[in-house]
This record gives sequence, structure tokens and C-alpha cells, in this order.
Amino acid sequence: MKKTYKAANISCGNCANMIKVSLEEEFGEISVNLDTEPKEVTVEIKDKSQEKAFFEQMSNLGFEIIK
Repeated sequence: MKKTYKAANISCGNCANMIKVSLEEEFGEISVNLDTEPKEVTVEIKDKSQEKAFFEQMSNLGFEIIK
């Protein structure tokens, strides 16, 4: 199911590209909406364990998911 999350520290297209390049292999197509504040990341999430892994990897890249 596609889910959209609000994320901190995304400021530009370079940030969005880093997220896509780093995570698309594991999570499939990722879109980043730079027109909202906070920025939104949309990704296909299959289950809670994959969602947890996504949150952890976003955090490792320096982009915290806002819950």
C-alpha cells in the first residue's frame, strides 16, 4: 500500500535525489513532494516491519519521519 510520510530536514532536490537513489532498490518507486512543509515522502510499504526499516533508513540518511 502506498503511504505518505512527513519528513524533517528535506530542503531541496538534492535531498530528494539522495533518498531515491539510496532507498529505491529496497522500497521501489519513491516520490518526494518538495511543495509542502514539512516535505512528504510517498513509498510503497507492505507491512509493519518494512515500515520500520524505512523509518530507520530515512533516519540514517538524516531525514527523520515526523509521527
